[in-house]
Amino acid sequence: MDGYWNWVILGVIILVVLWVIAIYNGLVALRQRANQSFADIDVQLKQRHDLIPNLVETVKGYASHEKSTFDAVVYARNSAMAAHGPAAQAQAENMLSGALRQLFALSEAYPDLKASANFQQLQRDLGDVENKLSAARRFFNNAVSELNTAIESFPAVLFARSLGFQPKEFFDVGDADRETLSAPPQVKF
Repeated sequence: MDGYWNWVILGVIILVVLWVIAIYNGLVALRQRANQSFADIDVQLKQRHDLIPNLVETVKGYASHEKSTFDAVVYARNSAMAAHGPAAQAQAENMLSGALRQLFALSEAYPDLKASANFQQLQRDLGDVENKLSAARRFFNNAVSELNTAIESFPAVLFARSLGFQPKEFFDVGDADRETLSAPPQVKF
């Protein structure tokens, strides 16, 4: 009878170890998904940042005396490129969005600029990137939500933090721009 209980105890230990391994692997998969989705945001932000110098140069050709607006866009772009982490990037991108709104407002005062094929193409490209960026943010926030829920759910909560799993921050755009960014960008000609 002693041998029987030894096998039962060994079986229970093996089941517990397999159960912990399965939970750990699930948490790793969720963390990788969140990391990949954040990398997707970075790709879209890089495309956005790459379009901005062309846009500024195009507008400069028509409105060269609007130096303060150009400087604000360049400063906001540089700040956004230097930001690290979801919260800092969201804040910097909000500042960049505001500067871009000012830049696009200039086009209303310059009919030749509004009619420029180059300006129109850049606006379309930027609108496309903004749509992709919005989708990437939603995907990232969903992945973060799933990871955070898994970390805080029983039984993973018992050992997730001791295994190095920490909750991640959402890419929060802030209350001021939440409504603006949830709607598709308006490109006007």
